[in-house]
Amino acid sequence: MEQTQETKETKKIILSGIQPTGEFTLGNYLGAVRNWGKMQEEYQCYYFIADLHSLTVHIDPAKRRQQTLQAFALLLACGIDPDKSLVFVQSHNKCHAEMGWLMNCVSQFGELSRMTQFKDKSSKHPDNINAGLFTYPALMAGDILLYQADYVPVGADQTQHLEFTRDIATRFNHTYGEIFKLPEGYFPKAGARVMSLQDPTSKMSKSDTNPKATISILDDEKTILKKFKSAVTDSEAKVCFREDKPGVSNLMTIYSAITGKTMDEIEAEFDDKGYGDFKAVVGQCVADELKPIREKYAELMNDRPYLEEKMREGAERATYIARKTLTKAKKRVGLLLEK
Repeated sequence: MEQTQETKETKKIILSGIQPTGEFTLGNYLGAVRNWGKMQEEYQCYYFIADLHSLTVHIDPAKRRQQTLQAFALLLACGIDPDKSLVFVQSHNKCHAEMGWLMNCVSQFGELSRMTQFKDKSSKHPDNINAGLFTYPALMAGDILLYQADYVPVGADQTQHLEFTRDIATRFNHTYGEIFKLPEGYFPKAGARVMSLQDPTSKMSKSDTNPKATISILDDEKTILKKFKSAVTDSEAKVCFREDKPGVSNLMTIYSAITGKTMDEIEAEFDDKGYGDFKAVVGQCVADELKPIREKYAELMNDRPYLEEKMREGAERATYIARKTLTKAKKRVGLLLEK
């Protein structure tokens, strides 16, 4: 047991927050989520449901509570083991709100105003440009710095926020003394890039208005097969991977990601078959791959006491870890600590 604990403590920390605003798509799964379980063996993984961040957008309160529960269950269903990884709900650990305010007070107005996501979201929600939307990079920085994270998984749209986090951590360390570790971006080996089933020149997205374009990892088998049956291909009726065949190439990419087969092997497999057969096989392959996740998710959602127990355990562990850093930061800035 001591050996295991020692090994666990020497692992690098990866931290990631997921907003409770929708289900993962097949693109999310093949591109990243499928590797999360494997990452637990190499890293100390901290995952949290970023429900405080979701407050920047108006959602029905009952829906937000349900989505938070669903997001937590979905993480576990995708292979996150709460005994190996730290999994919790952000608002269940009050240290996040406190650290967020400390980070607000070392953030410059000009820095926040240059954030491209603030500009993008402001244009999408012109009737709700709230202060939280403007300052949430400071809260995000607090999320990361609380846990002395070594790495943060970042996509192209999050690189700016990571740089902001490093900048204000450096500023805090310089002003008040060395406390925070400067996190680095985590860029895993690229997973499959899955495109829309209806517009294969665009990336698959849960925000797509065409329900036929996107596969949710919780779609049932019948729905998955139907969506693949209607997937856009072309008129050549030949299964091969070429730039001028984006629809077929997308289906081949999906099939390859799940089966491990090369493009040449897939072309040979369907050399004498039409698109109908090809779509059916790919659809069934995806349905079989996602079935265990869907079943595990349903099992978890039917056991709310278990989910609440794991949320509570996760919050307790998260608070224990985060409070150490928060206490040091409060002491350094001159706050009178409670006894």
